[in-house]
Amino acid sequence: MWSLLLLTLPTQPNAVRLRVWRALKALGCGALRDGAYLLPAEHEALFDGITSEVRAHGGSATLLRTSAADEAQQHEFAALFDRGEAYAAWQREAHASAARWAAGAAGAASGEPEARRSLRALADALADIQRTDYLPGSAAREAEVELAALRTAFDARFSRGEPRAATEHHIERLDRRRFQAKRWCTRARPWVDRLACAWLIRRFIDEEAQFLWFEDPTRAPRGALGFDFDGALFTHVGNKVSFEVLVLSFGLERDTALARIAALVHFLDAGGIPVPEAPGLEAVLGGLQALHADDDALVAASNVVFDALYATASHSAGSRAAQTAARTAAQSSAQSSAQSAAQSTAQAARKPAASAAARAAARRAKP
Repeated sequence: MWSLLLLTLPTQPNAVRLRVWRALKALGCGALRDGAYLLPAEHEALFDGITSEVRAHGGSATLLRTSAADEAQQHEFAALFDRGEAYAAWQREAHASAARWAAGAAGAASGEPEARRSLRALADALADIQRTDYLPGSAAREAEVELAALRTAFDARFSRGEPRAATEHHIERLDRRRFQAKRWCTRARPWVDRLACAWLIRRFIDEEAQFLWFEDPTRAPRGALGFDFDGALFTHVGNKVSFEVLVLSFGLERDTALARIAALVHFLDAGGIPVPEAPGLEAVLGGLQALHADDDALVAASNVVFDALYATASHSAGSRAAQTAARTAAQSSAQSSAQSAAQSTAQAARKPAASAAARAAARRAKP
């Protein structure tokens, strides 16, 4: 079954006509002719916003359920939703990205930030195609396989040793006093999660921390505390990245500024809910990684960035707290003023009554 939308657009205003045209294009519905648009019947509700808009401005919108007259027409209708060309263009870009990554110098990480952006853009582009692929077929399945292969290629090129998330479980609370003047180890050429972890360790956990960088961190010396690699003491747990695990392990989760940075790190390392500052942080860290071949120098430079982020987030949280306190104080003051006014009114009302009673008593006392 198919849902057929018949539209007669209002002649004015032009802005409405443009909005309706853009909405129809965004839906990816099939156009039978001007004013006649098709969707599979199970997606009919997607037309609701358009019909409301058109009717609200004096146009007409009629929704009908229809079936193809025969198999040939069914194929014609289905062809209106063929996304094969879009998937093919996406696949060409995916292959080009994989070729660029493979062509990079072995072990160089200067292209990692750009490659991460490219991978994220490819994933978003595929999601956009799938959003309007109402009749997915083999091309959609091949694209999913291609994206998985692309992520594997990315990990092989840039993220050897990237930690696989441990099963979600209770994260043990640790005493910072037992983690002082320690050696901390992780993978070489740190990116956002490892850079943020190094900053957190130095600023909030172990001020005298010494960092060790390894191509294969499993070869770290005995007694070194590992973070952000498979088998490390502090690594991904469930959907939490290593930075978030460290925050929880050392009881820092109530710090709202750290929570803001954690959201940034999570998005850039694992995806999820976008954070407005993420593109800027990604660009800055990418530039620092290109400038500093030495990992200790890279951490020292990135620490300044995270210090600035923390100061900004702390100021923002403090401003919100101050505004809340001011509103509370204002409300309390208003309530006190109202109570004082009520008391004054009551006292004023009692005074005439008391005076009248006194005069009456004086008259009764006269002989």
